[in-house]
Amino acid sequence: MNFSYTDEQTMIEQSACDFFRNLSPVTAARNVMSSEQGYDTDVWQQMCDDMFFQGILIPEQYGGLGLGYVELCIVLEQIGAQLVCSPFHVSACMATSALLAAASEQQKQQYFTHLLQGDIATFAYAGANAGTKAGWGCDAVEVNYQKQGQNYLLNGNYRYVPYGHNAKWLILAARERGTQGQQGISLFIVNADSLGICRDLLPTMDQTQKQAQIRLDNLVLDASCVMRNEGHCCDALIAAIAVGQIGLAAEQLGGTQAVLEQTVQYTQQRTQFNRVIASFQAVKHQAADMMLKAEASRSAVYYAACAADAAELMHSDLNADDSAGEQVLCDLRQAASIAKSYCSEAYFFNAATALQLHGGVGFTWEFDVHLYFKRAQASGVMLGNSAYHDQLLAEHLLGLPLSQLGVES
Repeated sequence: MNFSYTDEQTMIEQSACDFFRNLSPVTAARNVMSSEQGYDTDVWQQMCDDMFFQGILIPEQYGGLGLGYVELCIVLEQIGAQLVCSPFHVSACMATSALLAAASEQQKQQYFTHLLQGDIATFAYAGANAGTKAGWGCDAVEVNYQKQGQNYLLNGNYRYVPYGHNAKWLILAARERGTQGQQGISLFIVNADSLGICRDLLPTMDQTQKQAQIRLDNLVLDASCVMRNEGHCCDALIAAIAVGQIGLAAEQLGGTQAVLEQTVQYTQQRTQFNRVIASFQAVKHQAADMMLKAEASRSAVYYAACAADAAELMHSDLNADDSAGEQVLCDLRQAASIAKSYCSEAYFFNAATALQLHGGVGFTWEFDVHLYFKRAQASGVMLGNSAYHDQLLAEHLLGLPLSQLGVES
């Protein structure tokens, strides 16, 4: 497999790098992260109008660019490098992928138009038990629905919803009352201001990425809000989560590389015993370890992006009961777990090492390292930490859940 960028991908990388360095550098994150909005609306609109990054995954027939996940990850890497405060990941990656995988033709026509105009959509599926015994897959869906004639009545709470407090559109995963596991799951799309929806901004350690809790109290939706394959959307949900993990890993890659570059620059300026500390062999070894983490992360991310492109969410019926479709989804989940597991550990390792090499000033407000460290911690947990993904990979290789083999997860 060739991991070299095409000329078009190189151009996208350079354009994204220049755009975010000029309009949304790390210094801008300090101002934006203290606001309730959580992102700069002017920068977001410029990104949509001038760069058209939100249209990367949207097929050309709906007005988008019709590109793939490799191109999307290139942009997300630059977002992570500059610590951009933006709903891009959840809207242009997860929400768009959910629409590609499960929306009807009419829904795609309608909602892709809104997204291309700059509207923000978020993806909500996990309840309060996500990340614990429920994991981050279909078992994490706690909101339930029941049919009432031609309508659907939804009740329950979502947690960990990125930019859920101010998104225009909500893509909701809910299970039919009385079902569990992978059974009875449907996907809905709804205007966030609909009656029966209450949204609360949550305090988080990483202030550069806002999260919200969404409470549904007898939310009534009609048939136009439910996506295809009602009650059988587990595969589409899994695919959307997997590409979300890949996109988040790409952001982590950007941060992993950024703290390496900042640390090397700092150690080449900081002197001790009349020598720059970069000349000390111990410091060189640590910098080499950081570089290894960054390069291995890059390989994992772009291999996973290629797996996501191979899944062809816009053309495949992920709910088809055939071995080929199951294998594509299995390959996607494995690649996503590899990327998310490794990048979570690599980002934390590089951020922690950067703090050490900066000394005591690394965690002061004047330096950016502590902001990367906080995002490394928060993104490492979101959509599954390394231990969770390592367990998924082990269970696939062994063919059985670890609990059945007498192994504690």
